[in-house]
Amino acid sequence: MVHCPECDATLAEQSDVEFVDLGAETGFFKASKRFYIVGCGECGAAIGSGVAGAR
Repeated sequence: MVHCPECDATLAEQSDVEFVDLGAETGFFKASKRFYIVGCGECGAAIGSGVAGAR
């Protein structure tokens, strides 16, 4: 079982985390890549991030 490092909530299902698409929401990135952050669904702490290929 995985736990949030900030609030110790259990992260067992996809609904326990929140995926934020920075490229689409903030408009800061004008590249062909999309930037993502995965956050805890309980406290909102950033748990991980990633980059996806072109749209």
